[in-house]
Amino acid sequence: MEIPSKYLNDCVQVLSKLPGIGKKTALRLALHILKQDVQFTTQFCNAILQMKTQLKFCKNCNFLSDGDFCNICSDTFRKKDLICVVESIREVIAIENTQQYSGLYHVLGGLISPLDGIGPEQLNIQALVDRIKLHVPEEIIFALSPNIQGDTTIYYMQQQLQGFACKITTISRGVSFGGNIEFVDEFTLARSILNRQPPQHYIQ
Repeated sequence: MEIPSKYLNDCVQVLSKLPGIGKKTALRLALHILKQDVQFTTQFCNAILQMKTQLKFCKNCNFLSDGDFCNICSDTFRKKDLICVVESIREVIAIENTQQYSGLYHVLGGLISPLDGIGPEQLNIQALVDRIKLHVPEEIIFALSPNIQGDTTIYYMQQQLQGFACKITTISRGVSFGGNIEFVDEFTLARSILNRQPPQHYIQ
């Protein structure tokens, strides 16, 4: 794709680095931005810069936050004795959209995947263990995608949580094996959370 302007080309190159955005889509976005007034462009750039520099991660659960603690952890009406362990921020948003869960979360920041060079030390697993040492919840729900990486992560974390007097469950297999929680429809995800069960395939 030959672009006549260096400045337009630079913008297209940057936009095409976003996930799911090819060069043609990046060009359409760049041309759309070009047609907007300076005020829009300034607001657009400032919003991205502010998000990147000001957004924090909750000290308790690693979810997005404008302060030290996120709105979920700060909500006095949430069930403090229920922790849902998820892979990423996207899963928190997906589960919240079901409106069927009222506990807290813990964001791991990924899944154990030796082939990709991701081990337990790269994830927020120890932070969860430390958190439970301070306050043992009644139940921990593993809401991880049902694939090899998710199962490996659950197995490892079960070993780390042995000795704590809390119930451990996983979401039901309403989410098919190999699927991704982020893309599951809200009805199926809600049903999987409500019908959670002990992880029978792992060491108890």
